[in-house]
Amino acid sequence: MHIRHITALVVGMLLLVLGAQGAIRLLADHGDAGLLAWLPGGFEVRLACYATAAVAGASLAGWASKKTKQSGRG
Repeated sequence: MHIRHITALVVGMLLLVLGAQGAIRLLADHGDAGLLAWLPGGFEVRLACYATAAVAGASLAGWASKKTKQSGRG
């Protein structure tokens, strides 16, 4: 379905933005964990989670973009 692909594209872009922004903020100020302040494990764990969110978001957005273009509406 076309609407599912657009929804996946939007969710993927949101994950990419939140993950990248959180990782950059964490690298600039190790004490500012942002959305993942509740997560135990310290700097390395939080950075890995932000990086995973960014990579997953980029992958999801790329997949959804390809599917939307294949359906003829992109």
